[in-house]
Amino acid sequence: MPRAFRYPLHTALLLCLLSGTAQAGQEDPVSAEPSWQIAIKQKTLVNSHTSYEFGNPSPPYQQPLSRLEFPLDSVWGGVEIRKQFSRVSVGAGFLTTLSDQETGRFKDSDWDDDDTPSRLSIYGETSCRLNPSYQVEADVDLQVADLLHLPHGFDLRPVAGFRWQQLALVAHDGTQYDYTTPGLPPDMQSIVGDSIDFEQNWYQYFLGIRLGYEWQRLPWLHRLKLQSQLDWSYVAGDNRDYHLLKPGHRITEEQTSGNGWHASMAAVWGITRNVDLGVEADYLRLETSGTHTLRYDFSPAANWSTGVKAWSEQYGITMKTQFRF
Repeated sequence: MPRAFRYPLHTALLLCLLSGTAQAGQEDPVSAEPSWQIAIKQKTLVNSHTSYEFGNPSPPYQQPLSRLEFPLDSVWGGVEIRKQFSRVSVGAGFLTTLSDQETGRFKDSDWDDDDTPSRLSIYGETSCRLNPSYQVEADVDLQVADLLHLPHGFDLRPVAGFRWQQLALVAHDGTQYDYTTPGLPPDMQSIVGDSIDFEQNWYQYFLGIRLGYEWQRLPWLHRLKLQSQLDWSYVAGDNRDYHLLKPGHRITEEQTSGNGWHASMAAVWGITRNVDLGVEADYLRLETSGTHTLRYDFSPAANWSTGVKAWSEQYGITMKTQFRF
């Protein structure tokens, strides 16, 4: 991660943590509201994917030369813990896939006809399985609504944190279409069993803002809170792709970096003083570029950056039960 991003973010995290620690001793022992929150969560990704492509480093330099698109529609479960100090809150969360899941149709496209580089020459479509995968998030935020003299009930918090995703996907059982001769029907090949074993890691260092409003002691609820978040992240990506149907060991790798944008909206219903129910909708877009490396038993390793991109788009719906004490 470039120093220009690393040091300001790490300094902000450290200052917020030190501030929160100092304030822990200043809290009123008879607090009006509980300061600890532990939530059990279920997140569902819909219409989501993670993808990468690379270009041809040799003439005619077509971009892309190959593109692989992995669907991500899946269900995750996990926990989140948050500690609220008088002004700072610190939180961490963990999600994992509930079981091996079929996520949709994987697509593999190639444009390797150097005479007509814009012509699709190979297209494959298979089923896709999500093996055990993980998401981790940690953040700190700082309440500033009162410093800006906003009305009581508003929550305005700059936030800084880190997200990590590790996605393990396997393409299997489908059909490949070889468009060998322009204008003629393609040759069809059945793909039986696992064909591609793909692992992707996304590292996201984010800065953003949280805005919310809370109504307390309503006639039918203990509280009702609406909250939104918008953040930008510096993103580093690391892909590894094992081509299982090739003889020997054929592995492609991508090292990329770029930007991420994340937005969320949530509602929390306080059923009692100590139990909340919540729902959240969020959107995550990651866009990176970098280098592609090909390692194959039968040829020297090759590395290039022509047209190398990795990106992901994720739509999530999260439901949670939260306990406060």
